[in-house]
Amino acid sequence: MGQINAPFGANTKKTIVGRGASSKGRACGRGHDGQNSRSGGGVRPGFEGGQMPLYRRVARRGFSNALFKETYQVVSLSVISDKYEDGETVSVETLKAKGIVKGAEVLVKILANGELTKKVAFEGVKCSQAAKTAIEEAGGSIK
Repeated sequence: MGQINAPFGANTKKTIVGRGASSKGRACGRGHDGQNSRSGGGVRPGFEGGQMPLYRRVARRGFSNALFKETYQVVSLSVISDKYEDGETVSVETLKAKGIVKGAEVLVKILANGELTKKVAFEGVKCSQAAKTAIEEAGGSIK
């Protein structure tokens, strides 16, 4: 099938009236003059026209532990009940294999949301106190 095209010149841009010459293509929407109208013009990120920029006005003092913060991916007991069978071992590797947690270096914590009805062994994962009691009640073990 051939492509149906409008003849050249049939579709033209609407002329915006009373907005200066730039509306007709002269300055390409960059305004008339100034630093930002030039090629290569503009200022670096954070520059505030010579005013002391925000990143230099705000004091940064002391030590921040944000770089060393350990974040855990949480997994509920109900998810483990759904995805695991009796006698299986729950570890970071098996959780990754089943698609429950994602990431290269993952820290996992088991929380006591929902019911655990299966006897499952846990290895190399943190558990909340309530989750520990629920696992032991179901006949599971924690290493």
